[in-house]
Amino acid sequence: MKNEPAPDGQMTPRVADIVISLNGRDAGKCFIVISEEKDYSLIADGKGRRYEKPKRKKNKHLRFEGRVSEQIANRLTGGEKITNNEIRRALAAHAAGNGKEGGM
Repeated sequence: MKNEPAPDGQMTPRVADIVISLNGRDAGKCFIVISEEKDYSLIADGKGRRYEKPKRKKNKHLRFEGRVSEQIANRLTGGEKITNNEIRRALAAHAAGNGKEGGM
């Protein structure tokens, strides 16, 4: 019972999840969770928010959208650095995949 979703139905983001910001000036943008803290996630998009300086955002202001490729997920969870280019490519692949699925 303790692993239930939050009262608003949102699940807590984990490292290597693709999330959408719900509040703030970055609302509606996709990010990848780089690291986790208690009630916060560190997120980056490889462009405006780079891997070297991720945004610290409350989990309640993020919505889960998907998971990055297994290769990138393993590197992130293993503590390895990924490049901003890899982050941008993963987000672009996710966006392209969602567009294709919606059309079929």
